[in-house]
Amino acid sequence: MKIRRSAGALTAAVALSLLAACGGGNTAAPSSPGGQGGKTLVIDTAFQLKTTDPARMFEPSGLLIDQTIYDTLLTFKGGDVTKPVPALAASYTASDDAKTFTFKLRPEAKFSDGTPVTSADVVFSLNRVKNVKGNPSFLMAGLTVTAPDATTVEIASEEPNTAIPFILPNPALGIVNSAVAKKNGASDAEDADKTDTAEAFFNKQSLGSGPYVLESYSTTSQVVLKLNENYWGTKPAYSKVVVRNTQANVQRLNVQKGESQIAVDLSPEQAKNMGDLQVVNGASPNVFFLFTNNNPEISKISSNPKFQEAVRYGIDYQGLVDLAGEGAVQAPGIVPSVFLGALPAGDGIKRDVAKAKAALAESGLQNPTVKLNYPSDVQVNGLNFGDLAARVQANLKEVGINVELAPASVQTALESYRGGTEELGLWQWGPDFPDPSNYLNFLPGQLVGLRAGWAEGSAPELEELGGKARTTVDDAARSALYVDIQHKMNEGGPIMPLIQPAQILVAAKSVTNLQSNALWLVNVRELG
Repeated sequence: MKIRRSAGALTAAVALSLLAACGGGNTAAPSSPGGQGGKTLVIDTAFQLKTTDPARMFEPSGLLIDQTIYDTLLTFKGGDVTKPVPALAASYTASDDAKTFTFKLRPEAKFSDGTPVTSADVVFSLNRVKNVKGNPSFLMAGLTVTAPDATTVEIASEEPNTAIPFILPNPALGIVNSAVAKKNGASDAEDADKTDTAEAFFNKQSLGSGPYVLESYSTTSQVVLKLNENYWGTKPAYSKVVVRNTQANVQRLNVQKGESQIAVDLSPEQAKNMGDLQVVNGASPNVFFLFTNNNPEISKISSNPKFQEAVRYGIDYQGLVDLAGEGAVQAPGIVPSVFLGALPAGDGIKRDVAKAKAALAESGLQNPTVKLNYPSDVQVNGLNFGDLAARVQANLKEVGINVELAPASVQTALESYRGGTEELGLWQWGPDFPDPSNYLNFLPGQLVGLRAGWAEGSAPELEELGGKARTTVDDAARSALYVDIQHKMNEGGPIMPLIQPAQILVAAKSVTNLQSNALWLVNVRELG
């Protein structure tokens, strides 16, 4: 599960996870090697799914499903999210000020009913996402889409926005057949949040140009996809894909017995001793972080710079990695290791108890006691917040800091987190899109920075670097700026990146080219 933008999707995701059901039934073995030969792929995952309507979809299971149905202007290949590549757009250019992006559409692209994909479809689809004002609408904030001709699309930004090529691969920005959509209640008008009535239609029939079309849909049991006979690209290896709502422990049994080919949600412990199955194990893009509130009105203890230093060097980062299990890594900076601008693994803070004790002594605080808030009813990549919190408590006890654990339901914890009233907070950030600009939210005066009591003007040099990073176009220069920003965040300030848990896929050996993707987990299109 990903705690997406401001953790807003977390509550819905927790509620949806309660619907997870045991997968069952035998699936016919693949009958031939080709896409036309009747091969069926069964994927087990614990559903976080509300809809397959792109304009309203922003949950992990929906991203996996819609990525197979809808093409986007750009996409990512395999597990590499550092470089957007062409999809519906054969090419694109960016203005020097990163305010205007021009896309040339593939002339061969067509929808599942055989009609060509045009720039008018792109304009309609992206404006609909913006104006329906669903969960993914923020992706289009400040953007204007126009069509100079039938094969050209321009996206203009009010401010320099180097993240646009990294935002566009999101399946929520999938391009729909506008003519059919309009006939079934879809609207891209400014009042679409009130007038668009097409969601039910999108949950019964897909209107995309991807390699699959929707055959059946349920948020509680399974979603079935079948081959798009009019697909303009390379035919996929499987003619049918069944995505089943299945609890993790049952996923393990199903993939071992051959009743499924892929299990998505196993923890590192569950993924052990899997026999001749293949296990793809790497760090997820989700980052657990700790903050000590920088606002003295909230706490004179947590806002003390030397106290913050004591916490920073008192945490046993390697111990947290070991707790998270095989595949987890320390988060050397706030930008995940798989993104542009991430710090090298060796640049993370190392535990130094002597330095932590010295900093605590310099703080003037004697045996301080602080409260640590975190959500108690949530797991991310199989890891409980409570287990991490207990380790942090034990680590800081060795330094001379007393930590009172304050677990709460996610609904309650989110209130104090968003309100900026937590003395210490343990949270997790799942990326809205795979670009380092998403992590400028952690700087003073920004979304997460304010939740940590880090007001604008608190770190002028760091804030100036953030402004440069936001407007720099060249990727090499951008990367260097984000590296510098993270080094300075590690030197001081209230936010401490902790770990990236493991993201694991377990699959039958018959499945080839299996790679984990930070955005949609499994790229069904590329599987063999």
